[in-house]
Amino acid sequence: MTVLKTSMRNFFAHKGRMALSAVAVLLSVAFVCGTLVFTDTMNTTFDKLFAATSSDVTVSAKGASDTGETTSDNGRPPVMPAAVVGRVRAATGVKAAEGTVFSTSVTVVDAKKDSLSPSSGAPTIVGSWNSNDARTMKITSGTAPQNSGQVMVDADTADKHHLRLGDEIGVISAVGTHTARISGIADFTVTNPGAAIFYLDTRTAQQTLVGRTGVFTNINVTAAPGVTDAQLKKNVAGELGTAYKVQTAKETADANQKDVESFLDVMKYAMLGFAGIAFLVGIFLIINTFSMLVAQRTREIGLMRAIGAGRRQVNRSVLVEALLLGVVGSVLGVGAGVGIAVGLMKLMGSMGMHLSTSDLTVAWTTPVLGLVLGVVVTVLAAYLPARRAGKVSPMAALRDAGAPADARAGRIRALIGLVLTGAGGYGLYLASAADKAQEGSAWLGLGIVLSLLGFVVIGPLLAGGVVRVLGAVLLRMFGPVGRMAERNALRNPRRTGATGAALMIGLALVACLSVVGSSMVASASDQLDKTVGTDFIIQSDSGQRITPQAVKAVKDVPGLARVTEYRTTTADYTTPDGKTLKDTDITAADPTYATDLRTKTVAGDLKDAYLPDSMSVHDKFAKAHGIHLGSKITVRFKDGRTAHLTVRAITSSDGLIDAGSKYTNISTLAKYVPAAKMPLDDLVFATAKDGQQDAAYKALKSALHDYPQYTVRDQTDYKKALKDQIGQLLNLIYGLLALAIIVAVLGVVNTLALSVVERTREIGLMRAIGLSRRQLRRMIRMESVVIALFGALLGLGLGMGWGATAQKLLALQGLKVLEIPWPTITGVFVGSAFVGLFAALIPAFRAGRMNVLNAIATD
Repeated sequence: MTVLKTSMRNFFAHKGRMALSAVAVLLSVAFVCGTLVFTDTMNTTFDKLFAATSSDVTVSAKGASDTGETTSDNGRPPVMPAAVVGRVRAATGVKAAEGTVFSTSVTVVDAKKDSLSPSSGAPTIVGSWNSNDARTMKITSGTAPQNSGQVMVDADTADKHHLRLGDEIGVISAVGTHTARISGIADFTVTNPGAAIFYLDTRTAQQTLVGRTGVFTNINVTAAPGVTDAQLKKNVAGELGTAYKVQTAKETADANQKDVESFLDVMKYAMLGFAGIAFLVGIFLIINTFSMLVAQRTREIGLMRAIGAGRRQVNRSVLVEALLLGVVGSVLGVGAGVGIAVGLMKLMGSMGMHLSTSDLTVAWTTPVLGLVLGVVVTVLAAYLPARRAGKVSPMAALRDAGAPADARAGRIRALIGLVLTGAGGYGLYLASAADKAQEGSAWLGLGIVLSLLGFVVIGPLLAGGVVRVLGAVLLRMFGPVGRMAERNALRNPRRTGATGAALMIGLALVACLSVVGSSMVASASDQLDKTVGTDFIIQSDSGQRITPQAVKAVKDVPGLARVTEYRTTTADYTTPDGKTLKDTDITAADPTYATDLRTKTVAGDLKDAYLPDSMSVHDKFAKAHGIHLGSKITVRFKDGRTAHLTVRAITSSDGLIDAGSKYTNISTLAKYVPAAKMPLDDLVFATAKDGQQDAAYKALKSALHDYPQYTVRDQTDYKKALKDQIGQLLNLIYGLLALAIIVAVLGVVNTLALSVVERTREIGLMRAIGLSRRQLRRMIRMESVVIALFGALLGLGLGMGWGATAQKLLALQGLKVLEIPWPTITGVFVGSAFVGLFAALIPAFRAGRMNVLNAIATD
């Protein structure tokens, strides 16, 4: 009870000093809980949606996926004859059966040809209006589509794009473009997570999406009273046999949810990883806070020992303070986590993914995990300061405040740090020298962890040298004030090292990812320059295949020397070693593709792969299956016949673009696959005549004006798009790392604030002998800047080392150019100085307001 009372008294006596540590715990716990609440809410939303939209039993056409996604190589959904509906109705236990048509391989545009597809990555769905949709959609204005001139749109899409009744829209599919006017707007009775949905009448949907009537993609089956979904599935499957896919509502919902969960799991674990980094940085803050508090209370603890308090009691007293800090920070963090989840939902709403707060899901495990995590991390972080407090002797009551440094402990720490750093460096060396990416990745991970731990442990040893160099470069010009700032930073190397290490972690990750991202862009650009021999690339950013009409429009453009079609499909291979490989990719292209992409060959001539009944394979595939020039591979094409193709070329696997592709001629593919089943082009390449590149570029864009689903890019555009994609990903990561950097800034603030309190008498004496308030504030600001720059130097140096090693592994995958983004590195370093200035604002202000006489009189 005495220990608890003492701990409570000390905790509330220093509540201001504990506040920033509590904020660090709060932020870390909030990020963990917010991530869990957000992903749980998304799961709940999709669960409700899939449960509500699934019929009792769904019959799908052969070739449809488990999720009902109806996309095929020829851009049209796989279908079944309308007669199947009658057969389903004849099955025992069927109350009703209705055929429907829908596709996600579509683009929908408004009258200005602007896309109406979601920007969040959610699908665009066009289908026939049916009774199953009527259960989950409520028509809020207008009417359902009745003829080919009408279309109905969901309310979210209508609101986002300001669509009104009577507005004209175009539905673009592999069949062509169908225009209609909005006849109705329908709202979901459950939350729509962001899909754009358009409804046509059944006949129009068949013609628009498939190109013919009398077919359906799905049949929605309703069970008669008393018939379970499982029994209904059995009855329907018995009637139809194995020609079609039959799923219960639960199976359909589970398949859809599995797809969603794979995406959500990546998001959840990535965000939890960044929360873990924030926790790691917070540990330094907590250690620093309690170390300084223990140092400041050395005389107080000595008196407690003198009047009979044992080491364990002192130790427990500090740990109880940490427990209180952890509980307070964690409880507030759990509450803040719910707020973060709501904020993320609003953010996703602004991006087009609508999530309702009515679906907000807070599982009991979330607050429990947040509390346990926050409390355990805080108590563990406070263990070393608590142990140090327990070692304070009663004689410390006779000395000035501040614990003497343990020289032996410092030497042991330096030795451990050097060993860890050396081991980490050796791990990075082994990673850079690895011949296989998988093997090198393990060494890279080990090297990163060990080198980070080594720099953290050796930080106090490095602080002396680095701070002196920074002081000589930056602080000496400020005269005595600058020298005092340097000496203050050097006064306690352990504290400076821990404070700098907190900032080092976040900036090391920033530097590493910047190097990797820049190297990826530079490598891809280099590969484009070296291997791509065409001027323009035409493709759909949404993955929609290119229709024959669009290809014809490209070929009709004047000023083009050649146009190359490129399409992919799958086939079953039987290789010379007798193995059968299911669903293996094969790329069919025009023979001019050998010129458009200068692919390195290790045997044969790639042009020969485009001869009749010929193909190429890459060297790794050839080695694995005993293939050489002249080998025969039996290829059973998807939706086609079996061919026996001769290997005429073996390409290198080292390339970045089209690495691992197996090529054949489009005419060879057409020989074995019926015209109705032929895959459409994934890409079309166009090369201008000499000197006509600019005119051809403009002409191509003009020719494809009526095909807004496709984008024309020259090599400059393509490089920019690649750079933008990687840049967006890096910006997202930097945003998540900002949490760790914010916690690190709090650590600098807390260190300075406690340092000011620790040096109260000293500050009073300096003020008494003539140091002005302005000079005092400048001294504290410069001390903060030099600590921040110390952490930045370590972090950026370490991160660039990690990034350079990671690039060595990427080089094994074809990304062979190492590029250091010096503008980013320089910007981060300079920004760190401003971080130091910002962190010193409040401590410097408080120091400047101290009463000189009271400060001198402080014990």
